Amino acid sequence: MTSAATGHSVLHVPVPALEPFVLSRTAHYDTDYVSADPDFVHAHVTALAPFLDLGALTRTALDVVAEIAATTKPFAFTLETVDTFPNGIVHLLPEPSAPFATLTSRLWDAFPQCPPYAGRFGDVVPHLTLDALSDVVTEESTRRLAGPRLPARCRAERLDLAWYEPGACRLLRSWRLTGT
Repeated sequence: MTSAATGHSVLHVPVPALEPFVLSRTAHYDTDYVSADPDFVHAHVTALAPFLDLGALTRTALDVVAEIAATTKPFAFTLETVDTFPNGIVHLLPEPSAPFATLTSRLWDAFPQCPPYAGRFGDVVPHLTLDALSDVVTEESTRRLAGPRLPARCRAERLDLAWYEPGACRLLRSWRLTGT
């Protein structure tokens, strides 16, 4: 967790094609994280979280992220397979997952003080969160709701730096993936 008790930054790849669906599901299971910022994208595949505290987002750190984005080629991926983590998070698995794993690895190498998910999980599984299990939400009900939108053929074209805080989620910066 970051030293800011109520929030943390995240680097993620936005997935605009699924934004309306993910926004509606986020509003269903976690209204505190529905953002009023029109540039904030709720539908995303996390690249590195938690990232740096606001005070540590120095020009040097941002330049490192910009360099990683500039040397990452945009890539196509498909979201179709619905799965559930043991903690009840229902998600989609991107195919191929390797470009996301590579991006996470490069970011973590550059920021070793920011292990993915604070080191809580052994293997990092690239995913797009859809919902959370509850008395009325199952993996199957989520699969049915998401079904008309799947498969989602997408393209990773940018890396966003977002701030997550209850009632104050917002986009901080964004970089194009240019692969130069």
